[in-house]
Amino acid sequence: MPTEHMKQLLAEVTAHHFPNAPATPAQIAAFEARVGWRLDADLRAFYLHCDGGTLFEPRPDQNFRILPLNEIQRARVAMRGKDDDSRGLASWWTLVYLGDSDYCLLDVAAQPGPYPILDAFHESYPRFVDPIAPSFGAWLERTLCSNNQLWWLPEPEND
Repeated sequence: MPTEHMKQLLAEVTAHHFPNAPATPAQIAAFEARVGWRLDADLRAFYLHCDGGTLFEPRPDQNFRILPLNEIQRARVAMRGKDDDSRGLASWWTLVYLGDSDYCLLDVAAQPGPYPILDAFHESYPRFVDPIAPSFGAWLERTLCSNNQLWWLPEPEND
């Protein structure tokens, strides 16, 4: 059962953004069997509400595309094309596509969650992967208040 706070975030996604149709419990079970880990409470609530979607702008103009379950994969496969330990940790999975081959990742090492969210810039992955939120719910809250900006990046300097 989602928390009241998560229910509020999901209501905002529905009212002001571009959610996909909900995932079914059977789709979630198939996803968990495929990946070998379970969705944490925030992610389960999100995917039962909508199987991914875009925030702020519809496709293809979005900055934030939360992936549907069938598109979530190991980050090292998505970003480096090979499921090999030299290409990043096996516990890092894609969650949000940011465009230009950049992602926000889940680190599922801390099972059963909540899973931290990481920033993965394609040019420095896997050497530099930075934690940006302690959970999906925290990430979603900050993102919904971001005015469509990558809020974890430093502000550009004005000359």
